[in-house]
This record gives sequence, C-alpha cells and structure tokens, in this order.
Amino acid sequence: MLATKAAGRNAAAMKYDLLTVMGAYALAQDKGRQRLVLRLMTLVTARYNWARDELAVGQREIARLWLVDERTVKREMAKLRAMGWLKVKRQGARGRVSEYSLAIERILEDSRTRWGDVGPDLEQRLSGSEPVDEKVVPLPVKGKIPAPNLEDESEWGLARAVLHGEDPALYAAWFAALERRERAGGRLVLVAPSRFHASYVSGHLGARLLSACRAVDGGVDEVQVVT
Repeated sequence: MLATKAAGRNAAAMKYDLLTVMGAYALAQDKGRQRLVLRLMTLVTARYNWARDELAVGQREIARLWLVDERTVKREMAKLRAMGWLKVKRQGARGRVSEYSLAIERILEDSRTRWGDVGPDLEQRLSGSEPVDEKVVPLPVKGKIPAPNLEDESEWGLARAVLHGEDPALYAAWFAALERRERAGGRLVLVAPSRFHASYVSGHLGARLLSACRAVDGGVDEVQVVT
C-alpha cells in the first residue's frame, strides 16, 4: 500500500495520485456524494497542510470557499467524518478552529475499485506491487555527474533534476540523453539516442520516469520514449 503520509521523495506523486482516485471515486457516485467529495478536494487543495497532515480552517472560511452557508459546512463536514475520510485531531474551543487529519488509508481503500480504471501504473503504485526489476543496472559513469541546467523550466527540464537527485548514476546512464520532442495534452514525448535505449527506458524505467514528470507537472499522464 502507498505510504499514508505525503512526505519524502515521492510526496508530490502521492498527492497527485490521491486527488486522482478521489475524483475517480466521486464520478462513480450519485450527485450528492460527488458534490461532497468535490468540496473536500477543493478544501484539501486550498488549505490542507500535507507535511503536517493538518486541515485547520474555520467554518466561515470554508463556507466562503464552497459558496454555502455555515450550517451546510457543519453538515458536510459531519458527513466526511462519518465516511471516515476526515478525522478530528483537536476539537475547536475558545475561538480556536477544529483541526482535522486526512484519512488517506481509508480514502485509498474506498476508491480501490477505481484504480484500474485510471491506469495500471497507478494501480501498481498504490497496491505496492510495482515490480522491482533487478536487471536495471546503471552503466558505469566516471567522475562527478553534473546536475542538469535548471534554466530549462519545461516539465522535462525539471523532471531531469528530480531524476538526478534521486540517483545520479542512473540518471547519467539512462535519462540524461533523453531529449524533449513535444507535449500533446497529457502526453510527453521524449527522444532517445537509439532504439535499444528507448526500449530499455520504456520497459525497465517507465514508472520511475512517469513519476518524476508527474512530480513537477500533474498534467502529465503518459511519457512516450521514441527514436
């Protein structure tokens, strides 16, 4: 199972996956539940502290965000607690707002039936069954491996920096030579120096490549490596 706290190296990818499955879950529900989950997603995106697992927002502010009255906020927050998606960390008192935590494990469990509909890559990540290919061995690289130039602020330029930070040797061996060709919607197309290089990256490092791209641009849902 995916870690239940969005922190550390894969935090950005986890946030993207969690919001994705929340939306997919909502689309399979009736209109009332769809609206409830959409409201939670908006609240999480706007005010949730991922590092501290904390949502501390007053009812008046939530009402303004949701375009409803405070009575509706109270009712909807109660529904989210009843679903098990929100947990009270500290009850509000003496002018202090209530603090909530996001029950990520429960959200993932409730949305499990929709993971496969999103895609096999997401299903593998969330189920913890993403294969570990022992054949992935970085080619020997001599000397210090320079970090990519951060002046390239495209999604691939930033993703290269992420990949270098995770494993400089692996980056130098397989990712450094990839060049950006085009972006069409959610699909990013990269060019490899040879057919073997493209095939190896796609077959053995595709999930890692996609995760890095999603970490810097949530709109990327496919990375294609061609020659």
